[in-house]
Amino acid sequence: MATIETLYNVRNNQSVDLQEVPVFDYADFSHLMIRLFEKADNHCVNYFAYKTLEVLHFVACVADDETGDIALLSHKMKISERVALKSLTVAIPALHVFEREIHENFGVGFSDHPWLKPIRYPKNRADSKAEINDYPFYSIKSEELHEVGVGPIHAGVIEPGHFRFICNGENVLHLEIQLGWQHRGIEKLMLEKESYLQKNILAENIAGDTATAHATAYTQLMEALAGIEISERLEIERALAMELERIAIHVGDISALCVDVAYHLGAAVFSVLRTGIINFTQAWCGNRLGKGLIRAGGTNFPFTEDLKQQLYDLLDDFEKRFNEMGAIAYHLPSVENRFDDIGTITEKQARLIGSVGMAARMTNVPRDIRQSHPFAGYKKFQVNTITLKGGDVFARFLLRRKEIKASIGWIRNVLANTDFCSSGCARPDNNLKLKPNSFATVLTEGWRGEICHCAVTDENGILIHYKIKDPSLHNWKSLELSLRNLEISDFPINNKSYNLSYCGHDL
Repeated sequence: MATIETLYNVRNNQSVDLQEVPVFDYADFSHLMIRLFEKADNHCVNYFAYKTLEVLHFVACVADDETGDIALLSHKMKISERVALKSLTVAIPALHVFEREIHENFGVGFSDHPWLKPIRYPKNRADSKAEINDYPFYSIKSEELHEVGVGPIHAGVIEPGHFRFICNGENVLHLEIQLGWQHRGIEKLMLEKESYLQKNILAENIAGDTATAHATAYTQLMEALAGIEISERLEIERALAMELERIAIHVGDISALCVDVAYHLGAAVFSVLRTGIINFTQAWCGNRLGKGLIRAGGTNFPFTEDLKQQLYDLLDDFEKRFNEMGAIAYHLPSVENRFDDIGTITEKQARLIGSVGMAARMTNVPRDIRQSHPFAGYKKFQVNTITLKGGDVFARFLLRRKEIKASIGWIRNVLANTDFCSSGCARPDNNLKLKPNSFATVLTEGWRGEICHCAVTDENGILIHYKIKDPSLHNWKSLELSLRNLEISDFPINNKSYNLSYCGHDL
């Protein structure tokens, strides 16, 4: 019988020979997965399948937030002998979405799965007859209940998603979110595009508001597979870009939440503050979202001493105005009363469904890759993870404020202890030579939460599989659960308090 001691552990941003990833029969694989999840600090960062010839390979990556290890374990199945596997979701609810994706992509059944529904409707799905308009929504038969459908086009962000409410009067009994309306096929394009620059640009556009975090995941993955070591300074610059992205999106979300409770003074001030941050990013690299800044092996836009002084001045002005407006907005009874006890998720629920990032931290789950599996500049300059216990809209509102202040403090610490000369920076390498027969997994912490990119190469060092996981894949379930027993009128502020990504989910 396989044991925990037989597992193969790697660290974040590490590539390994495919032969080193242990292959178990499915019974032992299941036993080990269940054993791993007996430890509260463990969570699944990815579980996917890929095909080579007539074999389907399954790979699971389970991160230990206490030790920083990532356990790799796998199992195989001959396509010609494809059989239904016993679902692990009953024992490990957080795996529900991974098993659903494998079922949708490859037609592998999972017996006893409580919710084996499509999640994306990709063009290359196993069952081409499965149409999005035939999605099997959960329903309750009762003359006292009614259904409300919202979407599939979001009136604000013009992104496609359908929300189906089952209500008793105004009270929401159940919400089900159906995504999968857009088909960019980014994972497939990662294999088809020959240029690594094109792949890099694709990574920036997985979720446009998370360009630097996804680009950092891609570049670190390619560098790991190519055996490239970058300078400490470049690692620090990438982390700086990610913290600026965090501040910009968080303050923009605070503004949006103020809009939803008709506090327009706060909305206006916080929106203006966001503009200053993204304008600095534009001054740094020519794009307000940071596109073009993060490149494999080097940079075209080194951070300079002049930029350092500009950032010091910006943060001084930003923090003064942010604190002044925050002292008012966060103590207004009209704001507090509208956010308190709305859309609550418990710590137990967050752990069961595998919530990550903000959606986890606002329930007292300290899940933060910057701290547990440090990468880039976070290896030298550590982050203190902030958690709250409320689990409601106000907790998500307050966590953004606290994370902005923490990010400003982190950036100031970096600027005070790093020299940024204008010379000696490596240029990007777009002619990468990847290791053959290798596997790598990389985790970054975007402003929404944990991002995971995995890749597999063949005997010629060519990518044969590229797997992307945006934090929204986990956290949409949090939004569903948090609407139960609320009035349907609470949906807009609850949805806004999460600000999850449609395109990051649909890929």
